Amino acid sequence: MSDQASTPSIKRSVELRCIGDWGQANFHRILSWVTQEFCDRAGPASRTMIMSLRDGGLDSPLQVHNGQADVGICTPAALLRAAPDGKEIFESTGPMPDLRALAVLPQRDRMMFAVNPSLGVRSFSEICAKKIPLRIAVSTDDGTSFIGYVSARILDAHGLGEDTVRSWGGSWVKACRPEQVLALVESGQADAVIQEAIMTPWWRNLIETRALVPIPVEEGPMNQLSTRIGFQRATVQAGFWSTVDEDVVCADFSDFVVLVRADMADDVAYLLTWCLVETRQTIEAQYKHIPPERSPLSYPLKPANMAQSTIPLHSAAKRFYGERGYLS
Repeated sequence: MSDQASTPSIKRSVELRCIGDWGQANFHRILSWVTQEFCDRAGPASRTMIMSLRDGGLDSPLQVHNGQADVGICTPAALLRAAPDGKEIFESTGPMPDLRALAVLPQRDRMMFAVNPSLGVRSFSEICAKKIPLRIAVSTDDGTSFIGYVSARILDAHGLGEDTVRSWGGSWVKACRPEQVLALVESGQADAVIQEAIMTPWWRNLIETRALVPIPVEEGPMNQLSTRIGFQRATVQAGFWSTVDEDVVCADFSDFVVLVRADMADDVAYLLTWCLVETRQTIEAQYKHIPPERSPLSYPLKPANMAQSTIPLHSAAKRFYGERGYLS
């Protein structure tokens, strides 16, 4: 996407410590792509390391901010607005003023609540009115999980907090990763779930076999949550699943942010940003067998959108986008 003459390079060899996901999701794939492109344009002894998460996700921005990793990826993008000032999930870590972004990578994702249709309910209000003893599969809200943090606050706002559900004879049934949580429904250990990764086969199989029906979020609770950082409404459109013929309002859980520290060397940050933007067709090709609305990395990647970060851009990344007219 860029001619050879304008391709940046670094003569010295560079080592990059990166932190991705748990190992089998999209962050490792993305980091494998961008670090290979980087090393092709850096000194001959350059090498990279991609580490796996040790927790629910907070490990990534924390290691980058503390200088234990050089590059990380985090989702959802909206919740990262809270990082610089140490708000929301970042209250436990304190402010992260040195966290910077190189790019935002698109992922159209939602946080969805769904129940077994045999329960005969179609709304949060009906569940609360009947005090149904649900067994809700949920990612653990342990202070490190972005999924667990958002899930717990949505349930609390809709009257399905853990203590309340327990008082009805129900429970929160907990795991960490999305596929582990959804497996609790498939195995019969849970009859309701709140989870992201709506484009995955795990969700599709449960919805399209009618093991689950989506429950839309409600206006009052979401209005309350929308005053906070990282809680906005979004929609799963009718027909996304063959058994759902109407739009479902839920919470947004979109986009990946590529993270570095503010003091990363300018030439390293610039080259990484160049690789993310100018070789984007390489990563797009790895997802093009999946329709873009169902892909865990949405495509095409649009440079002007990649520059629209929820935390400040690294100065070299900002220079790159500015030079090419991608900043509004």
